[in-house]
Amino acid sequence: MAVRLPRPHRFDVCAALAGLLGGLLLWGVGLATRPADEPIVLFDGRWPILLPLAVTAGCEALRRTWPRTALMVGTGALTADTLTQGNLVTLVMFTDLVYAAVVYGPPATARRVPWITGLLTVVGTVVPVAVWQVPEALLIGVVVGLVALMPAITGWIVRNHREVAEAARLRAEQTALLAEMDRTQAVVAERARMARELHDMVANHLSAIAIHSTAALSLDDPNTSKEALSVIRENSVEGLAEMRRLIGILRDGSGDREPAAAPTLDGLAALVEGARANGLDVVLDITPDAGHDQVPVPVELAAYRIVQESLTNALKHACPGRVTVRLAMGAPPMPSRQGGKDGSLTIEVTSPYGDRDGPGAPGSGAGLVGMQERAALLGGSFEAGPVEDPASADGKIWTVRATLPLTEGEPA
Repeated sequence: MAVRLPRPHRFDVCAALAGLLGGLLLWGVGLATRPADEPIVLFDGRWPILLPLAVTAGCEALRRTWPRTALMVGTGALTADTLTQGNLVTLVMFTDLVYAAVVYGPPATARRVPWITGLLTVVGTVVPVAVWQVPEALLIGVVVGLVALMPAITGWIVRNHREVAEAARLRAEQTALLAEMDRTQAVVAERARMARELHDMVANHLSAIAIHSTAALSLDDPNTSKEALSVIRENSVEGLAEMRRLIGILRDGSGDREPAAAPTLDGLAALVEGARANGLDVVLDITPDAGHDQVPVPVELAAYRIVQESLTNALKHACPGRVTVRLAMGAPPMPSRQGGKDGSLTIEVTSPYGDRDGPGAPGSGAGLVGMQERAALLGGSFEAGPVEDPASADGKIWTVRATLPLTEGEPA
């Protein structure tokens, strides 16, 4: 498989052609850097000047694609140019090769070239002065510094600035990526919270509507139908009000944007009364030591929503019988069962378990997921399922149990 060599950069080719033409112009008018009678000039005449010029121009075209090779070949061309009368353009193009080797070369080359050119500058200053012992010998070191060291230092500064700018750009991109990830996670978390709130607020009313409308359609009794329609209308109005409140919060410029007060444990009695009005035989049991002043607001909201969703599920799926809602601080009121530890609020809702004879409502399982998420967000535990109970007619009851730490985020 043939290896495809990189093509020279267009700017480098143009610079090489410009240097070659400029050198030919100086050569054509007879301008050289040294007279023919200097001892260092071994190849006198005009024609030897062209070979180093052409080689350096070719190296100039490779200053980005092959910077190290271009510098080494250009160094040889400059040495050959020193043995001739010399061309100023050859010298200028060599300084650009030194600069390009530091800027575009590998990191090792970028580190070594300034040290090597600095050492050559020192040698070019000390040795001529020691040998000839004349002040004019210092000019050799000055020339070496201008031709080699200064371009190398300039290239090192430019390379450092580019690396700093690239690092800043990468950090900015990484910051933007992390910000986008945080924004996405925040959106997902907010959507999940909105889904839980919407489900908990509306599902109870819609479930009551579905069950009572089914009863009204299946029973040919005017009084029963009238009672069912009354319950349906009440739940429809309440559900519509809660929907409007939620939509008003989410949308700007429409609806009631004032947020409703967060439900608390004080509202459980009204919640239970509403469940009784929907036909559920429910009892609320709160131990005396479950003081509301010891329960943080997020824990109160989670407990209220868990009880609300449990009553909704009992209304939709439970068999006829008593539903019991128990709240306790610390250990639950039933010693035989595993309870919460001190500093936690335990919620337990039990309902009859078995096949339902009357009308029901379909379920998607989102309610159990929402309750589990609420408990997990507070560092609590949640479990739901049938439990053996000899006192029950079917030998089992459906139990929903959640333990919420009173310190937010503390594992239960």
